[in-house]
Amino acid sequence: MSFTLKTEQVVTELGKIRIVPVLVLNDLTSGLKMCEILAECGLPAAEITFRTQAAESIIRAAAKEFPGLYLGAGTILNTCDLKRAFDAGAKFAVAPGFNPKIVRTAVDSDFAFAPGVCTPSEVEQAMDLGCRFLKFFPAEAAGGTKMLKSIIAPYKHLGVRFMPTGGVTTANVQEYLAIKEVVAVGGTWLGKADDIAAGNWDKIRETVKQAVTLKEGK
Repeated sequence: MSFTLKTEQVVTELGKIRIVPVLVLNDLTSGLKMCEILAECGLPAAEITFRTQAAESIIRAAAKEFPGLYLGAGTILNTCDLKRAFDAGAKFAVAPGFNPKIVRTAVDSDFAFAPGVCTPSEVEQAMDLGCRFLKFFPAEAAGGTKMLKSIIAPYKHLGVRFMPTGGVTTANVQEYLAIKEVVAVGGTWLGKADDIAAGNWDKIRETVKQAVTLKEGK
């Protein structure tokens, strides 16, 4: 399957899920516990960031243990991590910024990948390399929904789609999801590192359940 078709498949699947938890996970045990909660509570996706050494092993184990979870890899900053993520079982990958080398490798390898953008110039460069699914980051710091709508306007006829991440919260998530070109948002408020480290699983479970309600527009 080509890069374009795989990316379209990701857009379709994430479009059903709407809120993708963005997770920084330090060990396999807590990582799998977090994935278990997501699966149980009806939020079947996770962006497991490559900010820790455990990321690859967690994706590999979770892909086997929770086949219903749509697993992605985040903070992909080099081509080595890109390949490791997909070898481990990631369905998609995203990055905070636009690195042409990583994009070209993803396209050549047929890896569904969304580079990070926050300016029209970055959107055009990414689209020129074949990307139509982009991460808008850091969403709130870059101007929030007002900025995102302004960026979308000149390109919407070309079918570009976005996943805003960074500063999206329970207070503004529905505002982002109301934008037609937004496939899903990155939920950095779900499964916070401090709560995971402290084993606050009941608190995390309630936060995930709240997110499920929010994505359904309730």
